[in-house]
Amino acid sequence: MKKAILARKVGMTQIFDENGVLIPVTVLLAGPCVVTQVKTEENDGYNSVQVAYGQIRTKLVNKAKSGYLAKAGVEKTVVENGDKKREVFAAGRFIREFKFENASEYAVKNEIKADIFAAGDKVDATAISKGKGFQGAIKRHGQSRGPMSHGSKHKRKTGSIGAAGPHHVFKGHLMPGRAGGLRVTVQNLEVAKIDVENNLILVKGSVPGAKNSLVVVRQSVKVH
Repeated sequence: MKKAILARKVGMTQIFDENGVLIPVTVLLAGPCVVTQVKTEENDGYNSVQVAYGQIRTKLVNKAKSGYLAKAGVEKTVVENGDKKREVFAAGRFIREFKFENASEYAVKNEIKADIFAAGDKVDATAISKGKGFQGAIKRHGQSRGPMSHGSKHKRKTGSIGAAGPHHVFKGHLMPGRAGGLRVTVQNLEVAKIDVENNLILVKGSVPGAKNSLVVVRQSVKVH
């Protein structure tokens, strides 16, 4: 992997391509991510790049993380919100590590922006899916319901959960329970458009997660 970036899910919209075809896209506010550490095979046993993304108030950062960000050269700025003024780190709310093959090409304080990708690139998007709470087997696992006709007493209930022989339910059986709220990766999404000025990446189709949630965008590992 040579390309990756942290982004925030803005929402979905539609754009037209050069042929006038309407394309549904997900808008991702990608970067800028600040490189806070570069790991090499000589020093750490593997090559990787650590990056920081998202503003965070200095008041909410502990001493260890504050020193880590300051050493990496992450700038502090003052943000005005009405009558209040708050000091924030320009990046540091999220810190992630990417195992780049070309990690040696990066240096601390470098910025990774949306232009690391281009229109037509294939990417994988990883995020925490929307939580649905406790759900039945039909919604959670896509099981079929029973007949809805007159006299039926089995409409949305779970069917048989095992034979009488073993006298127990086997592990992994699909049952009602908590749905969503899991780490989900959607592979081979196509980048429809890049807006470098506004740090936006427009990806064809849907991306997991709620609005404003963190999305990790990586170079696709299975290019079709």
